[in-house]
Amino acid sequence: MPSPYVLILYYSRHGSIAEMAKYIARGAKKQTTVDVKIRQVPDVAATTTSSSPSIPDEGVPYCTLDELAQCHGLILGSPSYFGSIAAPLKHFLDQTSTIWMTGQLIDKPASVFTSGSSMHGGHEMCLQALSIPLFHHGMLVQSQPYKAKELMQTKTGGTPYGASHLATSTNNTELSTDEAALCEMQGYRLAKLIDQLNK
Repeated sequence: MPSPYVLILYYSRHGSIAEMAKYIARGAKKQTTVDVKIRQVPDVAATTTSSSPSIPDEGVPYCTLDELAQCHGLILGSPSYFGSIAAPLKHFLDQTSTIWMTGQLIDKPASVFTSGSSMHGGHEMCLQALSIPLFHHGMLVQSQPYKAKELMQTKTGGTPYGASHLATSTNNTELSTDEAALCEMQGYRLAKLIDQLNK
């Protein structure tokens, strides 16, 4: 029987979210009974159809609906655009009605992460927006506890709603020490919960 896996699913335009996903995966891999799949979604055209090739030119593979349906836990990431989800990820989520109707994500754990270019640029609103479809799917949305000292001391990203990164410029994909630690903790905690639920 294949091992349970956590799906780290994201959209990343400039690379910050992709970098966060690597740290989240690093944390999740510390729970050795759980596998990790990292997937992205393609860009969309103005008419909200996929505008990218079926295989990405670079980075991790695109996610399939089947990979989402079969995951044992989900960590969902998007840059914050005006406090909301990036259109490509929203377009992908809008296609999950069949998964919702069949209840394939019910009672599976999930968490969310984001990146934004200003301190008060809607990080927490984006994390809440990412959580809403997860609630509709009946998932168990996990928070980030204040037991983490990094959450209390961070001067950049980090929230109780999920990991975040303050990208002070378009090309700033380097995470602060606190941001990286919080990403790893988020991945580890979700993988640990998957392990506990699948015993």
